[in-house]
Amino acid sequence: MASFNKVILVGNLTRDPQVRYTPGGSAVAEIGLAVNRSWFDKNSNSRKEETTFVDVTLWGRTAEVASEYLTKGRSVLIEGRLQLDQWDDKESGQKRSKLKVVGENMTMLGGKGESGGGGGGAPSGGGYASRGNAPSQGGGSSPADSFYDNTPGGIPDDDVPF
Repeated sequence: MASFNKVILVGNLTRDPQVRYTPGGSAVAEIGLAVNRSWFDKNSNSRKEETTFVDVTLWGRTAEVASEYLTKGRSVLIEGRLQLDQWDDKESGQKRSKLKVVGENMTMLGGKGESGGGGGGAPSGGGYASRGNAPSQGGGSSPADSFYDNTPGGIPDDDVPF
């Protein structure tokens, strides 16, 4: 049986990322992402909104780049996979679990001046992409980056393809 585990999220950071290192020297950063959804409710004839908070773990160079350039409120696109963490609660002895995202690719959205200052010193061109454990080379701006940069407030609801 085939399986596929891929997540693509665009949202704003809920806190500044902080990198730490494993005993083996690998960088790891935990970030919180707020992903907003809005829709028109025909029953109440009003616009509705909801926010989903997602925990994301970044590894390697991607974690270091996030710690260096991202700040609370900054827009970011994360591509990754879902992972279920399970453990026994020390206090109650109950089994606990949490679904989170392990980020494999990260793209910073918006310019330096948007949403919390943009981390100061981020590369010009609006977007900085990190693919896997190494930052992208060669200018770092794609046609998609310029679309997001020129759209006030992020992606318009009508243009989201899903």
